[in-house]
Amino acid sequence: MAKVRMYSTQVCPYCQMAERLLRSKGITEVEKILIDKDPEQRAVMMEKTGRRTVPQIYIGETHVGGYDDLAALDRAGGLDPLLAA
Repeated sequence: MAKVRMYSTQVCPYCQMAERLLRSKGITEVEKILIDKDPEQRAVMMEKTGRRTVPQIYIGETHVGGYDDLAALDRAGGLDPLLAA
């Protein structure tokens, strides 16, 4: 299984939905970077992704995007192969 990293906040409902979707795919560990606890990480996230909102999800080295992007990737059949890599 690929390593999953997610920029998040402690109270983000879309982050929680992303985690639920990933768990349903067998992912047991998500490395969470809480940008509300470490504001410097928000700047890092924005520089890397060009986006301001959370979640921002990486599977391996691939930037998937936010929850809507993750769900769309799953519906298109692209999430399972990415997770298996």
